[in-house]
Amino acid sequence: MSTDSQQHTHHSAALEFKSSTFSVPVLVLASNDRVIIEQQLQEKVQRAPEFFKNSPLVLDLQELNKRESDINVSELVHLIRKLELLPIGLRGGTAEQNQQALELGIPVHSGHNVTAASETQKQPQAKIDVAPEPQVFATATTLITLPVRSGQRIYAEGDLVILAQVSAGAEILAEGNIHVYGSLRGRALAGVLGNTAARIFCSDLQAELISIAGNYKVSEDLNGTVLNQPVQIYLQNHALVIKDI
Repeated sequence: MSTDSQQHTHHSAALEFKSSTFSVPVLVLASNDRVIIEQQLQEKVQRAPEFFKNSPLVLDLQELNKRESDINVSELVHLIRKLELLPIGLRGGTAEQNQQALELGIPVHSGHNVTAASETQKQPQAKIDVAPEPQVFATATTLITLPVRSGQRIYAEGDLVILAQVSAGAEILAEGNIHVYGSLRGRALAGVLGNTAARIFCSDLQAELISIAGNYKVSEDLNGTVLNQPVQIYLQNHALVIKDI
């Protein structure tokens, strides 16, 4: 081996570990009835397919085990993967459930806050509550004050207001309107439950994809005259309209 090759081998790092923050949807179970779980989870996924497709997921069994309602983790994971969700962690499990998870290659989390969402951002933890009785959630405006980084996915049940940029590779979704007071470089989907009156407002349009109520355009479809401009986006006759503000 040459001297140059030896120096490269000794001094060039092939990898390194870095800390990072990211948000992961948490599936909080309150019933061990797999039929009910599959039905209600499927309904949730169908309401926001772009958000949940191939989404990582943490399984939370704390509430279920408080009620002494056992569930087979292997069967639960099989059910969830069938719906194109990807379980990446388990918390609140019994010793037996933890062992089942580890045998499936799913890490076990002992702490409660595994989503690592920044408190400063006021970003809500994305939960799917599966229970015998449906729950009604308030549709308050969600405010994000820090930049949305590549790989982050944010879902708001009402309007979503972001006071910073949205990076390429990030995805933001809202059941109502989306306001981005910065550059929008990622994917923005408003009115994800079919609200055709929803709008997207941004100070600098550079998006990879924009969508309202399932009607979308990708970056290649965007007219050059609207790029890097403050715009509003809305639906008119089932077509997206992009207009200067």
